[in-house]
Amino acid sequence: MFYNIAVVGFGLAGRLAALELSKLHHVTVFEADDEHTQNSAGKVAAAMLAPLAESVLCEADLALMGLDSMKRWPGIIAELESDVFFQQQGTLVIAHQQDKGDLQSFAQRIKPLADHTAEHINAQQITKLEPELAGRFNQGLFLPCEGQIDNQAFYKASFAQLNKRKVKFVFNQRVTISDNKINNRPFDYIIDCRGLGAKNTQVDKPLRGVRGEVARLYAPEVSLIRPVRLMHPRYPIYIAPKPNNEYVIGATEIESQDSGAATVRSTLELLSAAYTVHSGFAEARLLNIQTGLRPAFSDNRPEVSKVGNVISINGLYRHGYMLAPALVAQAVSRIE
Repeated sequence: MFYNIAVVGFGLAGRLAALELSKLHHVTVFEADDEHTQNSAGKVAAAMLAPLAESVLCEADLALMGLDSMKRWPGIIAELESDVFFQQQGTLVIAHQQDKGDLQSFAQRIKPLADHTAEHINAQQITKLEPELAGRFNQGLFLPCEGQIDNQAFYKASFAQLNKRKVKFVFNQRVTISDNKINNRPFDYIIDCRGLGAKNTQVDKPLRGVRGEVARLYAPEVSLIRPVRLMHPRYPIYIAPKPNNEYVIGATEIESQDSGAATVRSTLELLSAAYTVHSGFAEARLLNIQTGLRPAFSDNRPEVSKVGNVISINGLYRHGYMLAPALVAQAVSRIE
């Protein structure tokens, strides 16, 4: 059956919902920001697909959902006309000698997922996986099932694809959802993907923002193949290689709802940690350093809920790219 559907919020979940629903239905997207959605957490993120690594902090069912989402990403990308980088060559987890205990603790907390487990590796195996790290680290973990995508390319390609499908966009407009209407305009279904934009409407289960900070570098003297996680005294730091010699370097989470610019301390920690992994980052060009707030409930679990004909997807926390495809599939399945 053909429906008139509104998608509210044009971040990661909103884009995925609009892509799926626009195949069969008429879709209108409402977004409080402009078409560049610079404040979207999904645009700032490193877009790592890391169910094993994330199982250290999340429940096993969410990590398994991450494996399900990873299987969905190639199909999603294949429907886009522009190329979007997708990689599934695993994650390398390393630590300097003084942080050996953090690496061991991390390894002990990884949950086995179906047939996927972490592999303990030595210096020789690290060199085989990442030749440019030869002689730098004596021990590590390899998480072979993990991957990543290029979120910048996905945002651009998804917008182009939706425009080609004649999806209607209403930018720079905050909305009120009431009685299956948006600003008094009726729709058959409303998919609420506002993230923190829905914070004031979440009374029974309040949302909070979790800060993330990432630096994007141009580093032609570095040739890492796959994402690398470095154990750090304050928090794990990741280095995600992207196309065209670009690297995203970030901290997984900071419990703060401050959306201001990155601090000097955080910037120095990110960049100096990257330099200790590979000295080639010393000559890298800093393209930008961005901050973003990710929506999270108190239990850090995402939720798909339905009230009337309003279906909400929220609380993705730090697991946006890892969980969004499976969560959107759940939401779409609730359309009768």
